[in-house]
Amino acid sequence: MEKQYPQGSKTHNCSSVFWEQKEAVITDILFVHGSIISNIILAGFKALVGLLSNSIAIISDAVNNLSDALSSIITIVGTKLAGRAPDRKHPYGYGRIEYMTSLIVSAIVLYAGITALVESVKKIIHPELPDYSTITLVILIAGIIVKFVLGIYVKKTGKKVNSDSLVASGSDAFNDALLSISVLASAIIYMIFNISLEAYVGVLLSIFIIINDFFIFFKI
Repeated sequence: MEKQYPQGSKTHNCSSVFWEQKEAVITDILFVHGSIISNIILAGFKALVGLLSNSIAIISDAVNNLSDALSSIITIVGTKLAGRAPDRKHPYGYGRIEYMTSLIVSAIVLYAGITALVESVKKIIHPELPDYSTITLVILIAGIIVKFVLGIYVKKTGKKVNSDSLVASGSDAFNDALLSISVLASAIIYMIFNISLEAYVGVLLSIFIIINDFFIFFKI
């Protein structure tokens, strides 16, 4: 049976702070794992739809979701390695392995972002018409809803447990949703007015991916 402390006592306050910090850590872990799963699923569906519809904007959006998943993986790897004690093979700890892993992931995301940017520019110079369908719109809308719901929940939870990282993650989810809205808008404009803006949206998303990757790199 958990011992009860008088309300307002020093021991009670310390206990409250401890449980708040524990709740924040557990919530962070659950969010990171959930974020990886949701972003990988979204990236897979968007990449498939992007290839089938010949849309560089949707493919770039998929790359953005994938970069978010990889960032979360870096967080998990870094946390687990940081908790390991030095051993005979790694007398100075595992920090260098964490650094190298993060560097490789950052390089992969940067390559994907630059490739998407080059392909987007090529499509501006030599336009290729996309082939959007109802399924395309449904998947884009579903992705936007998931990101918005995730952003609202994570931001609210972050404020509740006083976690700046969760609040920042919630804001990042909102930004991703806004980027996906721009992709959806370009698809709707093309389907209604037959005006293709998707290559320009692809450039916008590619630049965002590259800039975001530099932020990840300098955090390593």
